Amino acid sequence: MRTADCWKDYELIDCSDGERLERWGDIVLVRPDPQVIWKTPKENPLWFNPHAIYNRSNTGGGSWRVCKKMPDVWQIALDELKFNIKTMGFKHTGLFPEQAVNWKMTADIIKNAGRPVKVLNLFAYTGGATVAALNAGASVTHVDASKGMTLWAKENAAASRLSDAPVRWLVDDCIKFVQREIRRGNKYDIIIMDPPSYGRGPGGEVWKLENEVYGFVEMCMELLTEESLMVLINSYTTGLSPSVMEYILGETVQKKFGGSTSSDEIGIPVSSKPGRVLPCGASAIWLGKGVEK
Repeated sequence: MRTADCWKDYELIDCSDGERLERWGDIVLVRPDPQVIWKTPKENPLWFNPHAIYNRSNTGGGSWRVCKKMPDVWQIALDELKFNIKTMGFKHTGLFPEQAVNWKMTADIIKNAGRPVKVLNLFAYTGGATVAALNAGASVTHVDASKGMTLWAKENAAASRLSDAPVRWLVDDCIKFVQREIRRGNKYDIIIMDPPSYGRGPGGEVWKLENEVYGFVEMCMELLTEESLMVLINSYTTGLSPSVMEYILGETVQKKFGGSTSSDEIGIPVSSKPGRVLPCGASAIWLGKGVEK
């Protein structure tokens, strides 16, 4: 497992009985996490004195209960990068801190390329990977179907002093966009995708990630340059293991371009339990010939 142990402004303090105790800058939150099936004692007093708790509803969804005065929006930093954080629906805060391991890997590959690098970030959310790639010197095409998330990503870039960096901000259906880019003949050196577990296809049809990811990767493969550097697939779907995603990359991108594939879980260290890491998702990676993590 690759571990996001690079944070100072974010901390997973503890996790027990279906919940995380987290520090986001100076703000302490308690959020649900279905992976936390153990029921270890909640000994840290912050469990009982957070700024806000997300309470799930028996009928689905849930809501935040604010316990102490806190800002509507605040920032946390990771080196030169800054991210706007706020409590939002479905327990989210606008950032997946475990992805820092992938942001660093992507930035290192861009910096070591020794040439201009074009990055396509699909299902790009609030732009963590976009901001990291821009900061490393790449030009980025950022695509997400949500206008609100794309605006948030722009704000993160501005907070990181990257407003003038070479980026296209596109609110679009990712499948339709890829199809149009193929027709236009555009190519990229790095493709990053973080598809949702469920989504809607170009015709409005509901699609399930496990059923559609192979065809989508095949399609995206047509956008890669002959000297491509990386394809990264992130997944938070329990039905799609890292090894399955790696197999897909092996049968598509690696078969055409060579290079190497790998896959693993990504996680966050639990600060109150030295040596313990909470698994938070999975990644599969294809690297071009001669490219190293």
